[in-house]
Amino acid sequence: ETEYQIAIPSLGIKEASVKTDSEDLAKSLIQYRQTALPGQLGTPIIFGHSTLPQFFNPVNYLTIFSTLPKVKIGSDVFITYAGVKYTYRVNKMYEVKPNEIWVLRQDFSKKTIRLITCVPPGTKLRRLVVEADLIPT
Repeated sequence: ETEYQIAIPSLGIKEASVKTDSEDLAKSLIQYRQTALPGQLGTPIIFGHSTLPQFFNPVNYLTIFSTLPKVKIGSDVFITYAGVKYTYRVNKMYEVKPNEIWVLRQDFSKKTIRLITCVPPGTKLRRLVVEADLIPT
C-alpha cells in the first residue's frame, strides 16, 4: 500500500490522503520514508503543511495542519490502512527545532504515530510534534 487515509474529527479533517511514496505536500500528507506503517510496531511519521489558521481548509493539503496546534490531549486520530481502521489517542505535544531529527527515530517497543508540521503556522521556525498511541481494539 502506498496510500492510506487519516481522520482527525476534532479538527474537521476527514479521510485525508497520506502517501508513502511521495514528497509533494501540496497533494497529500506524507509519511516519512523508512518509518513503520500504521498498526505495526514503530512510528509512522506524518508531515503536513500549515499556514495562518484563518486560511485552514481541511481538504487543502497546503493548509491541512494549520489547526494541529489546537488538537487536545485525549483526541482520537483514525487511520485506515489496507482496509483496517486504527484508532490512535493523542498523548503528547511538543515543539522542536527544525534540526532536531531525533523525532524521526523509531521505537519498535510500541505502536504510536507522530504528526509533524511547522509552527507558528505560516512560519518555519519550529516543528510541532503530536504523538498518539494505538488503542487496542
